[in-house]
Amino acid sequence: MSRTHIRRRTATATTAVTLGLALTATACGSGDDTASAGSQELKGQTVTVAGVWTGVEQKNFKKVLDAFSEKTGATTKFISTGDNVSTVVGSKIEGGNAPDVVMVPQPGVLKQFADKGWLQPLSAKTKAEAKSNFAPVWQDYGTIDGKYYGLYFKASNKSTVWYSPDALSQAGVETPQSWDAMLKAGKTVSDSGLPAFSVAGEDGWTLTDWFENIYLSQAGPENYDKLAAHKIPWTHPSVVKALTTLSELFKDKKLVAGGGKGALRTTFPESVEQVFGNDPKAGMVYEGDFVGATISGDLKKKVGVDAKFFPFPAVGDGKKPVVGGGDAATVLKAGKQRKAGMKLVEFLATPEAAEIWAGAGGFLSPNKGVKPEAYQDDVTRKTAKSLIEAGNSVRFDMSDQAPAAFGGTQGAGEWKLLQDFLRDPSDPKATARKLEAAAAKAYKD
Repeated sequence: MSRTHIRRRTATATTAVTLGLALTATACGSGDDTASAGSQELKGQTVTVAGVWTGVEQKNFKKVLDAFSEKTGATTKFISTGDNVSTVVGSKIEGGNAPDVVMVPQPGVLKQFADKGWLQPLSAKTKAEAKSNFAPVWQDYGTIDGKYYGLYFKASNKSTVWYSPDALSQAGVETPQSWDAMLKAGKTVSDSGLPAFSVAGEDGWTLTDWFENIYLSQAGPENYDKLAAHKIPWTHPSVVKALTTLSELFKDKKLVAGGGKGALRTTFPESVEQVFGNDPKAGMVYEGDFVGATISGDLKKKVGVDAKFFPFPAVGDGKKPVVGGGDAATVLKAGKQRKAGMKLVEFLATPEAAEIWAGAGGFLSPNKGVKPEAYQDDVTRKTAKSLIEAGNSVRFDMSDQAPAAFGGTQGAGEWKLLQDFLRDPSDPKATARKLEAAAAKAYKD
């Protein structure tokens, strides 16, 4: 079970109604640089694309597919896989009706697909475009055993802390630049009559994100990479130190709305509503840039006015972390229109393709060629800028890199153990031992 899927689906479910399993978009026009200039060389061919997107996200991706159709004459068909991409794609391959392109939402699944021999290495054109416009780290996450299989078309910035300007203003605090300053500001907000943070403890993936941001800043990128690959154990002193830091938040009932017990009954959408709804119960909520879609969608509040964010602060002597996620475009060997699928991925590698979705909203691109003005609002521009400026220091969500049994399963592994830690954060060393036992089993299996 992919945690990225659940995260994206949770965020999207607050803003849109699922459109069903398939969406077909056909359009013709005067093509240019994806095929040869002015050609319609793919006319009569249907490119099938599979991905997790539904609702508004699927509708906005359709606009990108429409632009590809106008350039090439191809018909495009989108299939929403739901959360279990691997199972759906595997069954379609076995059934002889494999999609041509799959948008893969986590490095672990990308590696799984490559190891099974399902993927076609991307074209030299795509590779050159990525080399020109993407930080090497995004190319590395799309490379398995030296072969470039995945172009990261859509990204997310999971290092944003969202706040109510009114809550911070009434408490007389400025946006903090460090972890200690954030906790201090939170206590001031709490003293003014409103708990500092709404924590979505019922959704265990949010707790892994808290840990990952602290760990990346405090322990540094090198240790982050080692822990993500289980090259150091979860009992490592750096892990215990990060858990101890996280416990500073979890153990303070003034900082967490409802305390640990209340947080464990709070879902991600509810955590956003507790800050930006009509009856505020907290002043701040941590999660990724997709919080903005929930605020402007279901809650009908204006991002940049009713809701703002500050970057996740530096912890100790570390730098401000940037934890990211994303969806990689891949081409399946079993697809019937493999060459046309490769043309689509070449198009997705261009700033033009990314700017189409950027203009529709709810989207970030790791492509540095995307014009800032392509994004709808200043808040999104700021988020995108921080993602691009982070360059090679961006680190992909750690639990999305782990085996699903450890990093992406509800009620098990890291999710469950961090929920237990939220309930009782008194013994970081004991939690580290439990995390290591679960990780060792999952990586071995």
